[in-house]
Amino acid sequence: MDEEGPDCGKADFVLLDQVTMEDFMENLKLRFEKGRIYTYIGEVLVSVNPYQELPLYGHEAITKYQGRELYERPPHLYAVANAAYRAMKRRSRDTCIVISGESGAGKTEASKHIMQYIAAVTNPSQRAEVERVKDVLLKSTCVLEAFGNARTNRNNNSSRFGKYMDINFDFKGDPVGGHIHSYLLEKSRVLKQHVGERNFHAFYQVLRGCEDSQLEDLHLQRNPALYSFTRQGAGLNPLDSDERSHYQAVMEAMRVIGFSSEEVDSVRRILAAILHLGNIEFVETEEGGLEQGHLAVAEEVLVDHVAELTATPRESVMRCLLSRTVASGGRELIEKGHTAAEASYARDACAKAVYQRLFEWVVNRINCVMEPRDRDPRRDGKDTVIGVLDIYGFEVFPVNSFEQFCINYCNEKLQQLFIQLILKQEQEEYEREGIAWQTSLDTHHRHHPHYTSRQLCPTDKTMEFGRDFRIKHYAGDVTYSVEGFIDKNRDHLFQDFKRLLYNSSDPTLRAMWPDGQQDITEVTKRPLTAGTLFKNSMVALVENLASKEPFYVRCIKPNEDKVAGRLDEGHCRHQVAYLGLLENVRVRRAGFASRQPYPRFLLRYKMTCEYTWPNHLLGSDRAATSALLEQHGLQGDVAFGHTKLFIRSPQTLVTLEQSRARLIPIIVLLLQKAWRGTLSRRRCRRLRAIYTIMRWFRKHKVRAHLAELQRRFQAARQPPLYGQDMVWPPPPAVLQPFQDTCRALFCRWRARQLVKNIPPSDMAQIKAKVAAMGVLQELRPDWGCRRAWDRDYLSSATDNPAASGLFTQRLKALRDKDGFRTVLFSSHVRKVNRFNKRQDRALLLTDRHLYKLDPSRQYRVMRAVPLASVTGLSVTSGRDQLVVLHARGQDDLVVCLHRSRPPLDNRVGELVGVLVAHCQGEGCTLEVRVSDCIPLSQRGARRLVSVEPKPEQPEPDFRCSRGAYTLLWPSS
Repeated sequence: MDEEGPDCGKADFVLLDQVTMEDFMENLKLRFEKGRIYTYIGEVLVSVNPYQELPLYGHEAITKYQGRELYERPPHLYAVANAAYRAMKRRSRDTCIVISGESGAGKTEASKHIMQYIAAVTNPSQRAEVERVKDVLLKSTCVLEAFGNARTNRNNNSSRFGKYMDINFDFKGDPVGGHIHSYLLEKSRVLKQHVGERNFHAFYQVLRGCEDSQLEDLHLQRNPALYSFTRQGAGLNPLDSDERSHYQAVMEAMRVIGFSSEEVDSVRRILAAILHLGNIEFVETEEGGLEQGHLAVAEEVLVDHVAELTATPRESVMRCLLSRTVASGGRELIEKGHTAAEASYARDACAKAVYQRLFEWVVNRINCVMEPRDRDPRRDGKDTVIGVLDIYGFEVFPVNSFEQFCINYCNEKLQQLFIQLILKQEQEEYEREGIAWQTSLDTHHRHHPHYTSRQLCPTDKTMEFGRDFRIKHYAGDVTYSVEGFIDKNRDHLFQDFKRLLYNSSDPTLRAMWPDGQQDITEVTKRPLTAGTLFKNSMVALVENLASKEPFYVRCIKPNEDKVAGRLDEGHCRHQVAYLGLLENVRVRRAGFASRQPYPRFLLRYKMTCEYTWPNHLLGSDRAATSALLEQHGLQGDVAFGHTKLFIRSPQTLVTLEQSRARLIPIIVLLLQKAWRGTLSRRRCRRLRAIYTIMRWFRKHKVRAHLAELQRRFQAARQPPLYGQDMVWPPPPAVLQPFQDTCRALFCRWRARQLVKNIPPSDMAQIKAKVAAMGVLQELRPDWGCRRAWDRDYLSSATDNPAASGLFTQRLKALRDKDGFRTVLFSSHVRKVNRFNKRQDRALLLTDRHLYKLDPSRQYRVMRAVPLASVTGLSVTSGRDQLVVLHARGQDDLVVCLHRSRPPLDNRVGELVGVLVAHCQGEGCTLEVRVSDCIPLSQRGARRLVSVEPKPEQPEPDFRCSRGAYTLLWPSS
């Protein structure tokens, strides 16, 4: 085995020199002290609980075991999980992993590690559905532990139910679903626990983990000692922070699995209702005379809490607690009052039943999420299954009742199955390989008595007359008390509670009680007893396991005090005995201690023989194996099967391993030397070739690129395009800076060719359009770049036929007065002011001023603003002609270009362009903003202006509202 030397003992108990209990325990103890908690018995894994975290798990360990055979790596849970997965994937056979051992031996932790391994080695493609199934498989463990585990004297996280999980895989080996079977939840723990033990984790997690507001809604307080059902274990609580973190982990796990927030709330309410139910006490009162008895609830507020949390009528809850309804032979209903003892029994039966139904509902809810979806065997192929069984171990307490009786019955069945399958596997493999093997093992103790009582043995004072009986189990004698046997077996709950909870308005609670819909007058068969149900489920479980290829993990608890690093030899010796581990070793060694396929055997030991190293030239692997063994003189201790070599004595394997260990360092050095030299020479040759290829390739790419540029530029001087349609070829990386410079030079040259042919009279318009493009391109798609820009539209007889002459006279007077040189822009506009007045005006921009004119009064100047004080203007991204001009120290001017020819002509871009071009020529900046909701300022007040398309609007106009303007723009 890799990474394990002789100082760690034998990694497989089959390799012991002598098979005695002393040798077995010595090897187990030696490995435990060296931190080797796993040891094989053939394919069976023996695991000792270390009671501490060890660096044996995680991604690196998973990688080490993935795809390996059992004996290629040191013993580990991952190796068993890998063997089960490979057997399932290679041979399309259903497999199962049976984890057994007493409480506290580490069964639940072992099942967690197996699940983590299976989840890690599947689904390399990260498909969503497979990831969902894996998340549910891993998270379900956390949820089931909260509702099914509790602290016992033997284990702080003891599973108080049996769990068998089937994981379905598709033909590629990816998990596609699963199903959980639960067995015999110890619901009597809800009512009371042994000294030093606690109730189920879920109760304490709710009390410690809920927010204060949630506890108030549940009418709970944080102290578990205040509730009858949690009082026994209240002083055993771990740190509050631990309970809170566990609670948060369970809530997160339920969310990942798919529980809705309403369902989680219902679960909390049900747990709270059980706690309140446990605090209800009954008192006898006297009404109407001393002879007439009557029963009452001591604290009726608890009934109110239970009714509220279960969403049932308060009167109905009270009636179910104090009486029961029965149907007479004539189908007449009779209400029979309880005595205090009967009411307490009914209360406890209800609490147990509600918790059991809650647990079963949680399991079924997880199963609904995990069930394979849309699977068609004809399309997807047959699914295969890996089962993982984590079930309670053999239990012996000071007082053993019905639950221990059922648990130990289950372990008897599993032990019988283990013995049968181990023998069956050995015999089938020898028959398959053609190996003759006879054995004399027999069940000599079949007819020995296994039952005794005080009546049969009056001198045995360890049992009481009429109360105790003793059964001789494979794990030892156990004395059971019959007190409560019949009640626990019948597990009777009055129909009144079933009907009450079925009629709850909480859909989650209602779904747990389908049998409550039955009318009380209906005659039904008597329900099966708890013992019968459990026996039937065990028979089904054993049949299920027997149909699969089994793998076993046998867990051992090293001491009763849960102390790390201490192995109590007497306690472990008892477990080794009742688990049948020594007999398992003897069965394995009765035939052959080890067996390996010929190719695997040669792969490991071929370096020890000159005829097989490095590769043999013999007729078959079997012949090469025979030659190797003859060279070592070991041919008398082996048998040759059809595909495997069978080795009788462990000494043969030791001899081969020692020979291999001596040669490995020499071979490794030789291989390292040869391989390093090969790598260095190969790298040198590659580098030379790479540099040569790179040099010639660069030359070729440069020449080819320059030739392509020359070919494409031949027609660049031809007007009118001057190379506009030319596509630049992508350059080699080394020429990218050179080509960027060339493109910049080409653009400047082409611009020069185009500009020099433009008449001087058009240059002002070109500059204005370039300026408009710089500020509006990609912000306002349509800005009128394709039409001629006349600028002074009020002087145009075409655009202003009725008053162009009058405007010309006013323009001359203004020029004489203000001395401006040129008119930048003029147009009729519709404006709105801070008093919400809408009027037609004219807008005139010169190189000195911005004028607002009144066209109805011979274009009289209404307002003149120095152009140097104009700081910016705002327009929208649409086709409307809205313009807002911003000036320093002045109210913002809100206008819409109006009464153009043709109607609604697009002139906003022209106004923006001429104004921006003028400012650029003057060496100042003008801020241009494009927004569909323009902010503006008038007399210190902030307003907004936007545009509303209105098809029926004949002319553009403004609508005023409080704090906002809206331009109603005619739209086609």
